[in-house]
Amino acid sequence: MKINSKFHNSEPSFLTTIRPLINEFNAIDLASGYTGFHCSSKLIGLVEKHLREGLNRYADAAGEMALRSKMAEKINRLYEWQYKPETEITITAGAAQGIYTAIAALVKEGDEVIIFEPANEYYAPAIEMNGGQVRTVPLSGKEYHIEWELVQSMISNKTRMIIINSPHAPTGWAMAEIDMLRLQKIINGSKIIIVSEETFEHVLFDGNLHQSIACFPKLAERSMIVSSIGETYHVTGFQIGYCAAPEEIMREFRQVHEAMMYSVNSPFQLAIADFLDEKEEYKKLNAFYQGKRDYFLRLMEGSRFKPLKCSGSFFQLLDYSLVSEEKDRNFVKRLIKEHGIATMPISAFIKERQQRHHIRINFAKPDEVLEEAAKRLKAV
Repeated sequence: MKINSKFHNSEPSFLTTIRPLINEFNAIDLASGYTGFHCSSKLIGLVEKHLREGLNRYADAAGEMALRSKMAEKINRLYEWQYKPETEITITAGAAQGIYTAIAALVKEGDEVIIFEPANEYYAPAIEMNGGQVRTVPLSGKEYHIEWELVQSMISNKTRMIIINSPHAPTGWAMAEIDMLRLQKIINGSKIIIVSEETFEHVLFDGNLHQSIACFPKLAERSMIVSSIGETYHVTGFQIGYCAAPEEIMREFRQVHEAMMYSVNSPFQLAIADFLDEKEEYKKLNAFYQGKRDYFLRLMEGSRFKPLKCSGSFFQLLDYSLVSEEKDRNFVKRLIKEHGIATMPISAFIKERQQRHHIRINFAKPDEVLEEAAKRLKAV
C-alpha cells in the first residue's frame, strides 16, 4: 500500500542516519545526547519503593500532585516566581513532548514561530506539522550569539511564538541578563508567547547564572518554561519533564497534552518528587560538568581541533577547519569509519544550511571514555 506522506519535506535526524555506522564500527559515541553516568542509588531505591507499593496506576493527566508541588517549590526557591501546582505545572514525557505540545496548543495555521539556529532538531518539524511557519534567526559570530536587531526585524503581525533555549544544547552558549531584557523589550505590547527550554538550567560554568524566564516577571506572565529532569539526575531514559506557565496558557496546553497521552509513568514521578528533597544533587552539577569540560579540553591540548567557548550544557563545539575542508557531515562519517569516534555535525541543527567546520561532542562521559576519544581525535 502506497502512502501519500504528509511529511514529504521531513528527513530523519542525522543521528538516526549514522546510528548503523556507529554500531558497525563500534565507535565511541559522543554524538548522542544522554549522559554516561549512573543515577543516584537513592533514586533507584525510591523508584523500587514506589513500584513495590503497587502504584502502577495512571497518574493524574497533569502529573502527580506531589511532583508538581515540588517543582513549583523549586522554581520559587531558585527564581522567586510562584507557579500554582494545581493549574500552572504539568508533568510531561520529557522536554521534546513539552515543546511539541506547546506548539500544537498555541500555534495555528499560518502563524510564524521564530527559532534560533543551530536549534534542537525537534523544533522545526513540530512547528511545520502543526501548520506554523518557521522563521529562523541564525546565531551570529564564530562562537554564536543572538543579534537582537535581527530578531526585531523578523517580528511581524503573524509572529505567534519565539522559542529560546538556554543553556543552548547545540552550542553551549548561555543567555545573559541583557539578552533576556532585550527579548522583554522586543515583545512588549505584542501577543507573542515565549517558550523557554531550560533543560540545562543546572549546568552552567565559569560563574554564569541561569537566566530563567521565571526571573523576569514581565516575561513569565506570557511564557512557558519547558524542562526535563533527565539531564539533571542522569536519567534521560526516564523521559520525564515538566512545563510551567500562567494558567491561561497552561489551560490550552493541557487540552492537547491530555489528548496525546493520558498519563506519564506514576511510580517514577513519585520517586523524583521524593528525590527533589536532595537539593545538593543539582547544586553540585555545575562544578561536576565544568570539571568534565576542562578535563576534556586539557586532553585535547596540542591538537588541531580548536574548542569554541562553552558556557553551559554538556556539549562542546570543536572547530576542525585546520584538520579538513570537508563538509561537516562527510567529516563526521569519516571520523566514525576511520577513527571509531562519533560526533555530531553542526549542520544537523540548522534548517537553513550554513557551511561551518564545527562538530559537537558530548563530554558527559567517564574519564576513560574521554581519554580514548581525545586520543583518537588527536590522531586525525
